[in-house]
Amino acid sequence: MKESATYHIIEREEWMEFYQNSVAPLTKEELEQLKGLNDQISLRDVEDVYIPIAHLFDIYLTQYEALQEKKLRFLKKEVQKKPFIIGIAGSVAVGKSTTARLLQMMLSRVYKDKQVELITTDGFLYPNAILEERGIMDKKGFPESYDMARLITFLGDVKNGASAVKAPVYSHEVYDIVEGEYEVLDQPDILIVEGINVLQLPQNEQIYVSDFFDFSIFVDADPELIEQWYLDRFGVLLKTAFKDPTNYYYSFAIGDREEAFSMAKNVWRTVNLTNLEEFILPTRNRADLIIHKTDNHRIDRLFLRKY
Repeated sequence: MKESATYHIIEREEWMEFYQNSVAPLTKEELEQLKGLNDQISLRDVEDVYIPIAHLFDIYLTQYEALQEKKLRFLKKEVQKKPFIIGIAGSVAVGKSTTARLLQMMLSRVYKDKQVELITTDGFLYPNAILEERGIMDKKGFPESYDMARLITFLGDVKNGASAVKAPVYSHEVYDIVEGEYEVLDQPDILIVEGINVLQLPQNEQIYVSDFFDFSIFVDADPELIEQWYLDRFGVLLKTAFKDPTNYYYSFAIGDREEAFSMAKNVWRTVNLTNLEEFILPTRNRADLIIHKTDNHRIDRLFLRKY
């Protein structure tokens, strides 16, 4: 095992030895349904990488629940459950959503008596109308495009045990917030929060999103690989969008493919890569666990924070 100043650096072959002889708690068909577009995750990945991660969570969760109980007893307060919150960050197209959905299903099956929920921070983007009004439509995904105050209020309510807490819904088909539609969380035991911005530290904020996390993950890969995955995913989106005129990608799907991919490459270079280099990658070393990917989304290395 290699070491850095803050992380244990663990190769996949060593990581998989930490918890052996486990069978993936889902079928191949269920995994296919969970996978994001163009994500190559397999049942072997689940058994080699994600089952040990689930058991690592158990260590953190057990300590968290014990600490919460002892703290409240010290304060002579009634013991109340406070949800264990997991943050998952990383670039666009790196596979965050697949990781989040997979962990939600696995933890739901490991902890049959617990309610495990998942939200994405996409729902806390400002609606397109506001982005256009502010002249930052081309900065969608950048820190200024999120209603961070609303996201922090949401997480505070969930962490404090409020019931029926609403999260706005974002549609990737129409590329906008769905007005009047919400996801409602009712005192979950475990909440997974997935988004590119969850580990960022915006200026002039007294509370950060990451302040609510009890464990955090950063899904990492070389930018050149992520660009290829982004373009591959764009191609898959074009194949399905031409059937639906309301889909954001419809005009690209029915137009010239070369022009469409030229546009996608420009978006990657001027928006997503810039966002990655300036705002996302600088948060990587704030994560408790970094999952590093190589070709075909294969996880080759993990970095576990020492303290």
